[in-house]
Amino acid sequence: MRPKLLIAECENFSPDALRQLNNFFDVTCAELGRQELLDKIGEFEIVWVRLRNLIDAEVFAAASQLRVLATNTTGLNHIDLHEAARLGVHVISLRGEIDFLKTIRATAEMTLALTLAVLRHIPIAHRHVYEGGWNRSLFQGTEIFEQTVGVVGYGRLGRIVSSLFNAFGAKVSVCDPNLAGISTVDDFPVLSLPELLTSSKIVSLHANSTSENEKLFGVAEFRRMQTDAVFINTARGELVDEHAMLDSVASGHLKGLGIDVLSSEHTEFGIRQSLRRLINAGYNIVVTPHIGGYTTESLSRTEKFLAARIIEFFGICGV
Repeated sequence: MRPKLLIAECENFSPDALRQLNNFFDVTCAELGRQELLDKIGEFEIVWVRLRNLIDAEVFAAASQLRVLATNTTGLNHIDLHEAARLGVHVISLRGEIDFLKTIRATAEMTLALTLAVLRHIPIAHRHVYEGGWNRSLFQGTEIFEQTVGVVGYGRLGRIVSSLFNAFGAKVSVCDPNLAGISTVDDFPVLSLPELLTSSKIVSLHANSTSENEKLFGVAEFRRMQTDAVFINTARGELVDEHAMLDSVASGHLKGLGIDVLSSEHTEFGIRQSLRRLINAGYNIVVTPHIGGYTTESLSRTEKFLAARIIEFFGICGV
């Protein structure tokens, strides 16, 4: 009997990846919320998730047959990795797939999109026209060209984002603990985090979400940023003290926010309510629901890649 595989978020799933998986597994494709996932997961040896559901101890407890959990993401903060390890569940993801991930650029492009949306007031200008207005004097913006940009985290995405800002003519500097003792990398100045924050009009966060990096950006970091600076986060919400972030905008210290990630993405309460209040009050905040990597091209490439990894894993195991 072939292993049973559940794809718990199948909307726009790659047809090529699905064909690959159907050759080796008994595949069920479904759009499952949390309760539906809890009800069904016990039947399957392999479960594939994206970001809709938090895979915590309760989910693992219901997954009595689970051997492999797959997710086509690099960040794994939606999965209780300690519980997976305790239960012997093998997690297959994109983390560490350095060569392959060089071709996955959607989140880097999203970073530039959010930056432009904030600097040029695109969402509120669009709403203004939608509601019948046509007054451009309300929406004087700022260019990226010749702005000082600080990129925090110089891994795969940090490198791509730095090159994109550089192509716009920005003055880019970077910060990463792995670059300690180095003055430049790829012709970009390497600064300490305090130096970068005080010198940058645009700060873009691309650090890995780890226990050491939790709330990397707190009250002190936001206070250190320039008045009228813009903060962009397409990494993970856990890297930021989000209340300090919102206070910095509400107080007028920061010029705007471009946010694609939150620490509480699986609940509508908490920070999401505070964000809505500030947006409705007219503050320059652009928020999107973690769509940085959610493009047709990236989904297709990553799902085909991950399907091959799952097949390889079971082949190695003699299944």
